Amino acid sequence: MLSKVHDFARRHWRRFAAERSGSVLAEMAVLLPVLTGIILSGVEVGRYTLLQQKLNRTAVSMSDLIAQTDSTISLTQVANLYQAADFVMQPFEMAGTGVVIISSVAQAGGNPSVSWQCVGTGGITATSDIGTSGGTATLPASFTMQDGESAIFAEVVYDYVPFVAPDLIGTITLRHQAIFRPRFGALSSLAPGTVPAGAPTCI
Repeated sequence: MLSKVHDFARRHWRRFAAERSGSVLAEMAVLLPVLTGIILSGVEVGRYTLLQQKLNRTAVSMSDLIAQTDSTISLTQVANLYQAADFVMQPFEMAGTGVVIISSVAQAGGNPSVSWQCVGTGGITATSDIGTSGGTATLPASFTMQDGESAIFAEVVYDYVPFVAPDLIGTITLRHQAIFRPRFGALSSLAPGTVPAGAPTCI
C-alpha cells in the first residue's frame, strides 16, 4: 500500500515539475513593470523634446514679430502679438505654467539699458535675465551692441512637471531666449494704446 502511495506521489510530482504553462505568467509579472517603465520613459522624453522645441519657437517668434513692426509700437500691438505665443505653444498650455518676457534694450554711452519690458501670458512669477525696465541690461556673453543700436529680447520661462515620477523629479524650470534687432526703427519706446483684459503688463 505504501509503495502505491509513493508511486502515485512520484508520478504527480514529475507531472508538476514538467508543467510550464504558468512560467509565462511569472515572466510577464517580472517584465511588465520594466516594459511599462520603458514605454513611459519614451513618452516622457518625446514630450520633453517637443516642449523644448515649442519654447524655442515661441521665443524666436515673439522676438521676430516685434522686431518686424514699424519704427514705433503700441501697447495694443504688443498685447495682440502676445496672443500668438499661446498658438505657437500648442498642445502645451501656458496658463499657470509659463510666462513670456519681452525686453527692448538700447545702447547709449557704452551702457546697455532696458528701455521697456512686458511680462505676460502664463501667470507664473519669473524675472528676466536681461534686467528690469529702466535698469542696466545684462547682455549674453556672445552678444554685443554698439552705441545707438537696440535689440528685442524674448524670454520664455516654463515650469515643466514630468508625467513620470513628478513627486520624485519635481518641477523643472526651463528658459529659452531669442534676440532680434529691429528692422525699421529703434523700438525704444511704447506708444499708448487700448489694452484688453488679461493683456501683458508693460513698464
